[in-house]
Amino acid sequence: PLSKSRSVVSNQAAEHDNLADVVTKHLETEFKRPIAQHNIDAYQYAISQINKPHIIFDSGCGNGKSTLNLAKKYPNAFIIGIDKSLHRINKLAADNSPTEKTKNYCHIRADLIDFWRLAANDKIKLQHHFILYPNPWPKKHHLKRRWHGSPVFGEILALGGKIELRSNWPTYLEEFAMALALVKYAATVQPLEVTAENYISDFEAKYHSSEQTLWQLNANLDIDRA
Repeated sequence: PLSKSRSVVSNQAAEHDNLADVVTKHLETEFKRPIAQHNIDAYQYAISQINKPHIIFDSGCGNGKSTLNLAKKYPNAFIIGIDKSLHRINKLAADNSPTEKTKNYCHIRADLIDFWRLAANDKIKLQHHFILYPNPWPKKHHLKRRWHGSPVFGEILALGGKIELRSNWPTYLEEFAMALALVKYAATVQPLEVTAENYISDFEAKYHSSEQTLWQLNANLDIDRA
């Protein structure tokens, strides 16, 4: 049986007061942190594996189960599951025999910030971008650690595609939607309907079994902005 998961506890009751200022500053400022060589190597390997006409990122894929599920759902796309923890990904690989693996995905150990920057610099365009159950960083002073408050929000936009985030903390998604609205993208945030038969990841199963309400954000970054 799955262990119970606690709900997110935050000292922030609504969207962050400084959200617009932080997002705008990052979009107007070049992020100059050097890219680590091991992330360059991981990125180049991932790109070399692509054998389908469309690309999907499963960003922060955890143990990689969501990547496998996306590979089955989108057979005409190549899914790149990215996570900074090799242990999580190796654990999944050990649990899946080679005969079960499909050809349209790979798991990559890399830092998302560097990976996204490399992909955006190469003008990679995604069909879909899944960011499933990111670390919510719920403390108010951690805004800049959330993806919409990070220096690479612009890279997320540049990668395009239909973006989907899922979270058990709706404030995270509401903030992400507000950040998108600042650059004229429309997004929907709504409760996620899931059943035991269609869990996309172990996180989703754990949260749902703990009777937490799950939420999803959807936006199309390929459409013309208002």
